[in-house]
Amino acid sequence: MPEGDALRRAAARLQPLVGERVEVETPHPRAAVKQIAERLDGRTLEAVEAVGKNLLLYFEGGLVLRSHLRMNGRWRLDPRGARRVGRPWLVLRGSRHEGVLWNGPVLELSGDAVRGLGPDILDDPPDLERMLRNLRRADQGREVGDALLDQRLVAGIGNMWKAEALWEARVSPWAPLGEVPDDDLHATLDAAARLMRRALAARREPHSVYRRHVCPRCGGLVSSRGQGDTNRTTYWCPVCQAGKERPGA
Repeated sequence: MPEGDALRRAAARLQPLVGERVEVETPHPRAAVKQIAERLDGRTLEAVEAVGKNLLLYFEGGLVLRSHLRMNGRWRLDPRGARRVGRPWLVLRGSRHEGVLWNGPVLELSGDAVRGLGPDILDDPPDLERMLRNLRRADQGREVGDALLDQRLVAGIGNMWKAEALWEARVSPWAPLGEVPDDDLHATLDAAARLMRRALAARREPHSVYRRHVCPRCGGLVSSRGQGDTNRTTYWCPVCQAGKERPGA
């Protein structure tokens, strides 16, 4: 699933369309039924910003289009008139470029969904203290690896950066929040912010634990297992990230 840094890159990618009066098409039938093109066609795109894992596109007249990419969505910026195969969800056509959304099932004319989000991990600077307070107000029996994916507590962290940040801070993803000291939670949040900002700056580095087999720190074997209600695969080093694991593991 695209995480906060990927949405920031998408927002940057679409900036050439900002300030243009765009032609809007919804070639995919699941997008067409929402009548988005009818509402937005011919309006000026005033701004594009990422908020957590959401992309908000602001159009003249106060209309806001929210895009969430779920697992496989992606935004591209193509030259105007570029040939393509298949039916994208949305096309925003400017004078020289086209913003094209592929596989973007969440597309709605409302920005209300972002009001319930926690602070964005990629804010500059990130409000780590508020994130920590949110985590402390949550169920303290909840596993920290699951809680970090709750966008109401912290916005922007996904499964990959969750694993990398917990590994960096040497915190077990299976530890209940109530058993993780404030310093360790703060270190995990700080690691997520640093790693994601580094990725946003295009400094691509090998993952330390996500989809790895051997821990680069201790040489131990990396474990993986589903976690939380969505059963997203969690990666961790049982040696470096010693702590309470899921019952029955």
